[in-house]
Amino acid sequence: MDKLIIKGGGPLSGEIRISGSKNSALPILAATILADSPIQIGNLPHLNDVTTMLALLRSMGLAITLNEKMTVEIDANTIKEYTAPYELVKTMRASILVLGPMLARYGEANVSFPGGCAIGSRPVDIHLRGLEAMGAIIEVDEGYIRARSNGRLKGASIFMDTVTVGGTENLLMAAVLAEGRTTLQNAAREPEIVDLANCLVAMGAKIEGIGTDTLIVDGVESLHGCHYKVMPDRIETGTFLAAAAATRGRVKLKDTSPGLLEAVLVKLEEAGAVITSGDDWIALDMEGRRPKAVSLKTAPYPAFPTDMQAQFTAMNAVAEGTGTVVETIFENRLIQIHELNRMGAKITLEGNTAVVTGVERLNAAPVMATDLRASASLVIAALVADGDTVVDRIYHIDRGYECIEEKLQMLGVNIRRVPG
Repeated sequence: MDKLIIKGGGPLSGEIRISGSKNSALPILAATILADSPIQIGNLPHLNDVTTMLALLRSMGLAITLNEKMTVEIDANTIKEYTAPYELVKTMRASILVLGPMLARYGEANVSFPGGCAIGSRPVDIHLRGLEAMGAIIEVDEGYIRARSNGRLKGASIFMDTVTVGGTENLLMAAVLAEGRTTLQNAAREPEIVDLANCLVAMGAKIEGIGTDTLIVDGVESLHGCHYKVMPDRIETGTFLAAAAATRGRVKLKDTSPGLLEAVLVKLEEAGAVITSGDDWIALDMEGRRPKAVSLKTAPYPAFPTDMQAQFTAMNAVAEGTGTVVETIFENRLIQIHELNRMGAKITLEGNTAVVTGVERLNAAPVMATDLRASASLVIAALVADGDTVVDRIYHIDRGYECIEEKLQMLGVNIRRVPG
């Protein structure tokens, strides 16, 4: 099992390119099942989760061609198998996203219950109830969701009692080929859902209300191929900005979009960062200053994202003053705090609230990643620690960050990967 060894001390400085969004790429790859002609998807990040999703589609018989620029061409007409097997699904929660498209196009889907990060309960019952409202017959049998429909799915009015990104994506993909109109109320509004909806429209879908909490879908008989470019990764963008702020550095991030993470940029400015931006770049300069502690509360988009909470907790650990971090989305998302405290952080945990009192520097220690974003927070902590920090179980970080050590090296960090 690979480890990262990071020598802390200096500020981040330099320019890097931001990769395509993992959380956008995965549903868009699932959506290729809906197209009746080949579809090209560009700007895919080179990540384990993307590789797993492509392997899942390939295992079902889809014809996949990938070029060196990470543009993939997918032809779903060669599908032979309507099962997403446990061996692939167990490693990645997003595998559940093939359920809606398969059911909508082929009237059949067998999907193993998903795995992924251990950050709390994320039930799929909203996905299943919504599909049943559209006429699907669903059984849960030996760890598999077995779904059928007699003919086309039927449009329905669906109110989701909890805001769910995956549920919104699955039901949106099912609705585009359903007969009649589907209304999805209390839909998630994340930019990744907007990206998926825009891709579906490029394939011929009829969707109104994109970017709002009510999506109105008029089903069509078929969707066609197109060429679509995945949006930039707003969480990778935020992670490198938080790392630069924690280290009192200055960075310029290219091929990204400032409009995707306004809640994060506001908090970075509150921490003392000077931020400038253009259409496709963001620059942050701490002007050598230590960050100021910020308080935040996670909530669904457009509020502060849960996927950035761990990174800001790490920044607060070396900030001036005391910040309060409240996690409202996942009950185990503050799990990284015990590892940060082992590095000398002063963080107390009270239920779903972390009270972080900043210290001048952290101390290097062997630490272990527990999930994707927690591992990013440990990397940030290592950057502001005296000595060499060893971060173990970095397969978590490889699920969400493309070439993290190469990008950090470009920003002046002494970092290397070693086999475990």
